[in-house]
Amino acid sequence: MRKQLLLLIGITTVLVLTSLLIPLGLLAQDHAEDHALADASVRGESVAAVISRSFGDGEVTSAADRRMIRDMLDGVNAEGQPRASVVLPDGQTFGPAPRSVSKAALKLARSGRTFTYAAGDGDRIHLMPVLVTGGEGKKHTDAVVVQVAVDKEQLRSGVWPSWFAVAGLGAALTLLGLAFADRLASHLVRSTRRLGNVADQLAAGNLQARADPMGPLELRLLAHRLNELGEQIGTLLAAERERVADLAHRLRTPLTALRLEAETLQDEAAVRRVSEGVTALEQSVNEVIRTARSAVDPDSGQADLSAVAQERTRFWAPLAEEQSRAAAVWAPPWPVPVAVSAEDLRAVLDALIGNVLDHTPEGTDVRVTVTDDGRLLVDDDGPGIPGSALTARGESGAGSTGLGLDIARRTAEESGGSFALGAGPDGRGTRVDCRFGTARSETRTAQPPPQRRPAHHSKRARPRS
Repeated sequence: MRKQLLLLIGITTVLVLTSLLIPLGLLAQDHAEDHALADASVRGESVAAVISRSFGDGEVTSAADRRMIRDMLDGVNAEGQPRASVVLPDGQTFGPAPRSVSKAALKLARSGRTFTYAAGDGDRIHLMPVLVTGGEGKKHTDAVVVQVAVDKEQLRSGVWPSWFAVAGLGAALTLLGLAFADRLASHLVRSTRRLGNVADQLAAGNLQARADPMGPLELRLLAHRLNELGEQIGTLLAAERERVADLAHRLRTPLTALRLEAETLQDEAAVRRVSEGVTALEQSVNEVIRTARSAVDPDSGQADLSAVAQERTRFWAPLAEEQSRAAAVWAPPWPVPVAVSAEDLRAVLDALIGNVLDHTPEGTDVRVTVTDDGRLLVDDDGPGIPGSALTARGESGAGSTGLGLDIARRTAEESGGSFALGAGPDGRGTRVDCRFGTARSETRTAQPPPQRRPAHHSKRARPRS
């Protein structure tokens, strides 16, 4: 934008100055010509005055008179000055005669008329008649003609300095205009960039960002509208959080009923297992309520991926055993910190393991693998996903909500990682590959890592059918 404004104002300034300075340059040329012709007229009048004063009452045919005329002309015709000459009535010329003077012009001058004649070679010749007496006291009908020739160089004397001065004035005005345009463009660009920065902050989730109205009226109006947009988004998000919190709060009643119903079971193991599931679900509901009613930065948390993976695999192991599945987790015994909160990691693992248990035939094994670089792999030996493509968020071909894989993808990408879905390492089944962003500070032990081994492997309750 800044370059475009400078270019526009620069071109406009040059066009305006060109339309003004070209006539000024031509006027300077005309002034130089007028000055040269005025100087020629003054020289002709000086020569004519001397001739009229010296020969007005005598003859001009003697050798002494002619020598006096030559001496006078030698003193007048200095180098680089207009060339003065005298033409007697008999046609004799003293001094440097012009190269081209027509007989008609000379005849017109002898008749007593003073004028300036433009020769064919570009020179200007000023002709001035002087009436004197000739021999035997008789007056001639013809007159002595004084000629002053001005060549082209003398006509343009001083034009180049004037043109250079005009060009310098134009360049100075152009630079001044560009400097003013640069300040104006800088002010506009600075205001626009500030609006862009505020828009970026709003897009990044900083709903407290506000624009300072500055610059032209249009940009100030845009800043006010942007501030209003930020306030409106904040209001809508606050209302949405309250609605989510209310919906989550409604789940507490059926959870309480489920807990009471679980206590009536006869099998203590089943009671304990169902109670643990209800407790975990209550914790998730409480976390949803806290998150919905606060503006927590999702990038501010971090957790141990290895510990969470082992914990959630153990949680799902009893259900896997009931379905004749082998649920194994391979994770290093040292911490693997990632830039994701523990609650989000649990949600990811629950969604991925739950997908395997819900959408693959019973007896299909599931394997959870954690690597040192914050990578989570969930493999199964099921039929796989046709085309290995993610469905749209909220859509599912298996009768579910369609949010599980999208939760994993969004969590991985928001942490600075990546998400991939494809076939298993041997071409069978499905592999979900979540690479999470690394946490800011790591807490690994200084001991060399021992050889990995499965942290948990569930036993099958019955042979696979």
